Amino acid sequence: MELNAVNDKKNEISNGKNKYWVVFRDKGWFDPNKQYVSDQTIANRVLLGLPRFQMSDVPVNALYIRKLQAQNIELQHQSRWLNAVTANISEEQYQWLSSQSFVKEITPISTKLVIASNGTFPTQKQFANALQQMNAKSLLKDGLTAKGIKIGIVDVGFDGANELGALRHVFKKKQFKEGRDFVNPKSKRIFRRHTSDDYHGTQVWKAVAGKVGQKRFGMATEAEFYLARTDHGVKEARTEEDNWIAAVEWMDSVGVRIVNTSLGYSTGFTDSREDYKPKEMDGKTSKISRAVDIAVKQKGLVIIVAAGNEGDIRSWRIVSTPGDAREAISVGATNLKMRTKASYSSIGPDFLPYLKPNVSCFSSNGTSFSAPVISGLAACLLQKKPSLKNTELRDIIEKSAHLYPYGNNFIGYGIPQADVALKMIEDNTWQPKRTATYSPKSNTWVLRGVKVKKVVAFHKRGKFWVYKQARLKVRDGDLVLKRPKNSVTHTTLDLGDKVIEVHWK
Repeated sequence: MELNAVNDKKNEISNGKNKYWVVFRDKGWFDPNKQYVSDQTIANRVLLGLPRFQMSDVPVNALYIRKLQAQNIELQHQSRWLNAVTANISEEQYQWLSSQSFVKEITPISTKLVIASNGTFPTQKQFANALQQMNAKSLLKDGLTAKGIKIGIVDVGFDGANELGALRHVFKKKQFKEGRDFVNPKSKRIFRRHTSDDYHGTQVWKAVAGKVGQKRFGMATEAEFYLARTDHGVKEARTEEDNWIAAVEWMDSVGVRIVNTSLGYSTGFTDSREDYKPKEMDGKTSKISRAVDIAVKQKGLVIIVAAGNEGDIRSWRIVSTPGDAREAISVGATNLKMRTKASYSSIGPDFLPYLKPNVSCFSSNGTSFSAPVISGLAACLLQKKPSLKNTELRDIIEKSAHLYPYGNNFIGYGIPQADVALKMIEDNTWQPKRTATYSPKSNTWVLRGVKVKKVVAFHKRGKFWVYKQARLKVRDGDLVLKRPKNSVTHTTLDLGDKVIEVHWK
């Protein structure tokens, strides 16, 4: 048979076997009249104009499962979307699978999931700064708290979340609906501590929905929540992307509309041969990115992903998967006052045909805490207009951002503005008048009448790819802009309330 073995790397596990994805060629017989997802999921699809029945809802072929079990193959997870299973496989079992006509592909799992935080958690002041930067007060003025919107959070763990003061209201009002542990499926204690990293998901949840009195940590304070623990620590053990995919498939089946994940696969193995390669952050190579695209294009989900914290790592620098997925909303991090890229925030690869990250917002503690701010915004906008399709919502978030349409691979289209997004929902023809373009005749240009003292410049090679970002001083109202080198074709100037795109000749 013709077998697509994607690469030869192997993920050694304690019993001497290797862990693989096994993808099947078909799903065999199924009942076309059977409903494979919840009533809420069907209702979401009707609202969004999506097909009620989808082939990717149908379970993996039970006959194929029995054939694998007859060979004593240890199954881990089943993916309806990918029509695949993950399993621990010996060399002999691998050879048997390779000879089976129903097997399309065998792919080793040899990746590491990395938390997109720097090891510290934001203070209430830092959360408040992020919300202020996005003009989040306009949501409160509109009475928007994401009430009734189902949000899924995929993370390492949620240690002590049920005892956290900032989430007390969520439990009091029964907004927590269900939590599952995909690392240890038999465990029913989603809020217990498994590793030292398990408090991370708790802090991410707080960034989506937390509040204490009138002080808010997040915007989606009245949303409904589904939690998934998919990882058993950052450094201690290797993590499997199949947990993540299984979690998102479950969330879709129960009617979740927004999924936040502050985890990403990239580099960091003790054995560097097992790392992903930068060129594989192409939105196509990883199974997890393929799953994101299915979630968005077929299921109507909004997937919001932390871009990653590898911006300072010279051998990497770029977004981690699934932040590379075309359909994901990948979120980077900015500094507070000047709205430049935070040094650690991962950048978009210059080989992608689309822009990553999509947007950014302030976080001094990692992109882990940028993504949930955007998830809270997205949920409030869905409350405003529940019939918004996921792609329409993504467009509004991008178009509301302060640099739009002059994005870059450092901070995407910039920081979404809640007040702008609300106006776009109320009138889909409305656009803010805050941009201008200039084409200087020489490599030095003087802009007069500038009202701010400092200006941010993104010098770019082409439309998106930043050569460098700079903070420029304004002297007596004059800004002197110099083209740093001939390969720079565009410079985006952030003047605070206005954006100028300079086209160099």
